[in-house]
Amino acid sequence: MKIAIIQQDLLHNNAECNIRKADEAIGKGGCDLYVLPEMFATGFVVDDTVDVQAGKKAVLWMAQKAADINAAMAGSLAWEENGKRFNRFFFIKPDGGQVTYDKRHLFAYGGEDLYYTAGEQRVIAEYKDMRFLLQICYDLRFPVFSRNRNDYDAILYVANWPASRSEVWETLLRARAMENQCYVIGANRIGCEENCTYSGCSAIIDPYGKTLAQCASDKEAIASADMDSECLRHFRNKFKVWADADQFELKTKQHKTVL
Repeated sequence: MKIAIIQQDLLHNNAECNIRKADEAIGKGGCDLYVLPEMFATGFVVDDTVDVQAGKKAVLWMAQKAADINAAMAGSLAWEENGKRFNRFFFIKPDGGQVTYDKRHLFAYGGEDLYYTAGEQRVIAEYKDMRFLLQICYDLRFPVFSRNRNDYDAILYVANWPASRSEVWETLLRARAMENQCYVIGANRIGCEENCTYSGCSAIIDPYGKTLAQCASDKEAIASADMDSECLRHFRNKFKVWADADQFELKTKQHKTVL
């Protein structure tokens, strides 16, 4: 499977421009899956000015683009439902099928928890011969939540990760790949928003921690790499780290079990 990461400079609450740039970057396709950054339609807006209608426009575009180029589309959006707001990951397949995940670990340091509701479920999307664990930005810092129970083949991280902590981003992406014996795909943004500079460094990492593809830290770019599911499963069946892992139950602060 060939996967591509889209690294772009997101304009604050300007869905029309952000979606157009993503559409132009993807063009006529050529890959099986395209991964966009966190909140790719609006940028990381953590107040009441966020354009929640932008999410609906973006989902319609993702579905149409997926059908047009026969490839899956992935990325997160500010989403409003039943009076609550979520940072929601959308994984949309060419046939119109959708898998969604609401960000579990909201970035309290940046005020995200004041305007968004945390998700309570761990979500895996299946596409072709691969299983993808869906994660958003700050989730990267919580390895227990992403622990591989031999139930996925790759982790998708979509992010608005700041330049001031870029070394953490790059280090943890490799760590998650190696500890979980899986591919890790990290799609980050660049540019500046609300006095924060973003570092890019989007990357695709293999299960051994090797970087297969990476975008520069200061440019809009698209990078791609092939993932080999057969080789991955051979590696994990031969070296069964997951089989020796401790069993545990994960709960929220409210003592609800996270599935």
